[in-house]
Amino acid sequence: MTKRATTKDKILDAAEVLFAEHGFKQTSLRQITAEAEVNLASVNYHFGSKKALIQAVMARYLEVFMPSLATELTQLDAGFSTRDVFECFRTPLAELRHVRKHGPTLFLSLLGYAYAEIQGHLRRYTMDQFGDVMALLLDTLHQANPQLSPIDMFWRLHFVLGATVFAQVSGPALREIAAADFGEAVAADQVIDRLIPFLAGGVDATVAE
Repeated sequence: MTKRATTKDKILDAAEVLFAEHGFKQTSLRQITAEAEVNLASVNYHFGSKKALIQAVMARYLEVFMPSLATELTQLDAGFSTRDVFECFRTPLAELRHVRKHGPTLFLSLLGYAYAEIQGHLRRYTMDQFGDVMALLLDTLHQANPQLSPIDMFWRLHFVLGATVFAQVSGPALREIAAADFGEAVAADQVIDRLIPFLAGGVDATVAE
């Protein structure tokens, strides 16, 4: 027997789809309640605010992604490279398919809106809940790139995020162009094979004088 979705799950599912498609700012609670077929009182009862709802939507992914990333990072062998660090993202992203069928793409779309729309509360939530994993990631990248200053690393990591979000969200269109213009058939999972060397190269690049 299929488990019946609870009201809370309906709200989360509806909010996730609308947030990933339109962004956090452009999605109203009225749109979410209409999509979920619930009333506004249900949203207030289960979440209390739109910010709390946004955090709950992201939490479903972060609670899977972050522990998995920490495990991958701690298993790196001595003398690892930047590319080795980014290879650690493969398994955590793939595991998001257990959250939703298109989990990796949805998560990266949500992440992109979080940064583009400056959702400061979401950054604070992430650091409060998963600050240890973020610190581990930064420390690992600094070990692979001791020549980079903290501010250089800051900019490069945000460029990495932007490129990753674009590659995943625009993946279908990019694969169609590759097939039409170059006769290359690329599966969705293979985009990351092209992305990782690019990201690693960007982080490793010589610092401009």
